[in-house]
Formats: sequence, C-alpha cells, structure tokens
Amino acid sequence: MTKTNEKSFLKIALVPLAQGIEEIEVVTIIDVLVRGGIQVITASITENKEITCSRGVVLKAEFLLDDLTGESFDLIAVAGGAGGAENFSNSATLETLLKEQKIEGRLYAAICASPAAVFSKFGLVQDKAATCYPSFADRLDAKEALTDDLVVDGNCITSRGPATAMTFALKLVELLEGKEKRDQVASGLLYSH
Repeated sequence: MTKTNEKSFLKIALVPLAQGIEEIEVVTIIDVLVRGGIQVITASITENKEITCSRGVVLKAEFLLDDLTGESFDLIAVAGGAGGAENFSNSATLETLLKEQKIEGRLYAAICASPAAVFSKFGLVQDKAATCYPSFADRLDAKEALTDDLVVDGNCITSRGPATAMTFALKLVELLEGKEKRDQVASGLLYSH
C-alpha cells in the first residue's frame, strides 16, 4: 500500500466499498476524514474497483481489499445501504480485518444497516452498545441496542443512517485527531450541533 499523495499523514483510515453502498454515507465519511487530515484508503471488497452505489453514483476504489490483508489501520469505517451492508457481510477479508481491528483496540465504525448486517454477523457488537438503521434493529445483536443517532462504546462507533453521517464522520475525526480538529472541520463545513 502506498500513500495517495506526498502529504504526511499521522492516521490512516480504511473505507471499504461494496456494490449498493449508500453514497451519502460513504462520501461524507471520506470527505470529512480527509478534511480532518486523515489519510483515507478506499478498497473494493470485490475484484472490481468500480462500485455502483445505491442511487447509481459510481465510485472507484484505490485498492482491492484482498490486497490489503496484513495492513494496519487506525480506523475501519463501514458505510451502509441495505445492498452494500449485505455485500459487506459476505466478505471474509473484511471480517478478518474488522476482527483484528477490534482485538487490537483500534477504532472500527459502521453506520446505517452495517452495524446490524455486518458487525452483528461478524460478532463485533455482542459486548457493545450500538445503534443502526431502524428497519435493521431486529438484526442488531448488541449487548445494548439503542436508538441514539450516534453510539460510542470503547473502540466501536455506530450511527443510524444518511442524516447522521456528518455527526458520525465528525466523531471519527474527533476520536482520531482530537476535539479541536473536529471543531475546526465542523466550522469549515458550517456544521452546528
């Protein structure tokens, strides 16, 4: 894996991509993290780097996820969308990376359908409080299933859906780079909370 440009980054986040992913969530996560000075690595869970999102937006991943096994990330952030979450839940490589992330105490985050469809299936929230998109709540196998917009339990961060994507992404910046950086990014986005 190589850095995407010459800028020196202290933190690296992996944002996996899958067919059917929710574009508001994935683009918001990527954009806000980059604004926070975090290097974002995008990787397709399939053999195709081109991903068609849930509403037809086409994104192109930098890497294939299978090529990143053995790499270390400060954060793995999984967007949702029903189709994207279901596709993520069938990725053995993503499962391995996320389980390593949890075991090693590094941040792992999911929004929308993914806390239920991905994190529950992979056994990542059974000992955590978590939230997810309301129609997936019956699949959220968490220690405590909440309806809050954002839930942080140790190194696990979950959120509910497209409308909470900005709050979610800014919290990720805060956890990686501190409250001052989070507030700086939020101010530049005209985000008030």
